[in-house]
Amino acid sequence: MLTKRQKENVFKDHSAHATDTGSAEVQVVLFSKEIESLTKHLKTNPKDNSSRRGLLRMVSKRKKLLTYLGETNKRSYNKVVKKLGLK
Repeated sequence: MLTKRQKENVFKDHSAHATDTGSAEVQVVLFSKEIESLTKHLKTNPKDNSSRRGLLRMVSKRKKLLTYLGETNKRSYNKVVKKLGLK
């Protein structure tokens, strides 16, 4: 889980305006940060299958959001993918 401060930093860096917490770009970055932390957790706890299932769900949701973002706003999609180092 991300702390409140980490989420606020993500909102500050990637939001379009001051109250933007739910845009696709912000959600993709939040999912990416949570995926990174869960991946580290699973490396030390390989038998934690419930966390593995949650990780797979997050990866799927991030993929769906990236597909949506690529179809609706290609410039923003390219910026997010480049910044996160995806694909």
